[in-house]
Amino acid sequence: MTTHTTTPSTGLAGTRERLWAALEARDEAAAAAAVLDAHDAGTTAEDLLLDVIGPVQARVGGEWAAGRIGVAQEHAATAIQDRVIAALAHRGPRPGPATGARAGARESAAAGPGARREGGTAPRRVTVACVDGEWHALPARLLAEVLRGRGFLVDYLGAHVPTPHLIAHLHQTGADAVALSASLPVRLPTAHAAVTAVQAIGLPVLVGGAAFGPDGRYALLLGADGWAPDARAAASLLAGGLRRPEGAPQDPARELPHLADQEYTLVTRSRTQLIRHVLTALEAAVPAMASYTGRQRERTAEDIAHIVDFLAASLYADDAELFTRFVTWTAGILRARGVPDAALAAALDLLADAQYDFPRARAHLVAGRRSLTRVPAPGRRA
Repeated sequence: MTTHTTTPSTGLAGTRERLWAALEARDEAAAAAAVLDAHDAGTTAEDLLLDVIGPVQARVGGEWAAGRIGVAQEHAATAIQDRVIAALAHRGPRPGPATGARAGARESAAAGPGARREGGTAPRRVTVACVDGEWHALPARLLAEVLRGRGFLVDYLGAHVPTPHLIAHLHQTGADAVALSASLPVRLPTAHAAVTAVQAIGLPVLVGGAAFGPDGRYALLLGADGWAPDARAAASLLAGGLRRPEGAPQDPARELPHLADQEYTLVTRSRTQLIRHVLTALEAAVPAMASYTGRQRERTAEDIAHIVDFLAASLYADDAELFTRFVTWTAGILRARGVPDAALAAALDLLADAQYDFPRARAHLVAGRRSLTRVPAPGRRA
């Protein structure tokens, strides 16, 4: 699920700024105080999770993408946010002096009949997990806490849950539904495997997160029983009961027909060779690489690996737009770090040349190369 809603409360702007300042200073106590003080004043836990913590986490990601903070600072901020969520979760409804009774009633009412099993009194049990290989756990954590606040029984499994372990857990716990989160499209193949495996034991699957596309288009492709753009929508869908979307495949376990050309399989199998080939050829195509440090060469290899991985994901989904979105995002990241556009363009050209026997892969690479002309120059808005 995404970390925030599209319409955060404007009245919480001060709380968001206070939390951001605390994260910048790596001050966990101040971060917790910013959120818990707002809770004491009558803001519901759900509003704080989705309209404060979620948007601030998105800002952390944006600062990293712009090159204004490093990976370590991003990780530190995320860790603090996770502990603030835990501090908030350990509280019950906290009425404040002016609006507290109303706020407490709202938090209690959130756990109403929508979270109950149809025709019964027991709360619905939902397992929330990130798919195998997905380490961005905060969106799933926010969803888990929202569901708990609305009266669901929640098993939150966290990041990177291998599918066999997920299925074993479901056999042991008697869940009513599963919510799977994935932030990166490169996880679509493993998400597909997880959706299929969960449905095979008779449970419905709700998916969410940026991996499934801006409109959830890949959720339908993979045969999920539902997709939600944010945690509030996810909670409402789970309360109402999941139904297979119109147009979803009747047998999600079937192989996607476009995979019959084997391009996805062959690209993934040759991943190491492709990375090595492009890195070597890039040194001749981009003279500036001759002066790269060992660390710069390592990061270049990582960038090439990401390009190959997203190419494979776009082949799995049969959607060149998935790849072009990644290319334009990467171009912005590299420009913020002072890497010339020529390096990315050359890498795409070299990969396209290497895919002469693979028409779909080559078409996706050509589309990605063309998309670079639409990336705004540094200092200009898109």
